Amino acid sequence: MVDGNGTLIKRIFENAPFVRSLGIELVSFGTGWCETSLKVTSVLKQQHGLVHAGVLMTLADHSCGGAAATTASDEQDVITVETKVAFLRPAPVSVLLCRAQVLRAGRRLVFTEAEVFTEEKIVVSKVSSTLAFVALKSS
Repeated sequence: MVDGNGTLIKRIFENAPFVRSLGIELVSFGTGWCETSLKVTSVLKQQHGLVHAGVLMTLADHSCGGAAATTASDEQDVITVETKVAFLRPAPVSVLLCRAQVLRAGRRLVFTEAEVFTEEKIVVSKVSSTLAFVALKSS
């Protein structure tokens, strides 16, 4: 299990250059859940001025990974093996939030879901993700 300082989940966010380059921030977490935020900049938008689908997907994917990591043992890490995303409405906003939660953690797989939403709590996408426990790599 993650220690009181959340070493694994913090490392997952600190050691992900792509996630850091987008500006995704870890907001809070606990056993079985993770919350993140993203300040939307112009480089994260597609040709119509909306948040790019890849950005929405990455925000949810990494948040699901964070939630899953809270259920990992000290010798484990997590990696995504399957994801399904539904884009429910456009996101012409300046800040996005995401909350991911574990639905079930087994011996090898973790099933999660996430919602990406606006500050006004309008859901813009829903994601279900399956992650696998893998051996923790030495840093």
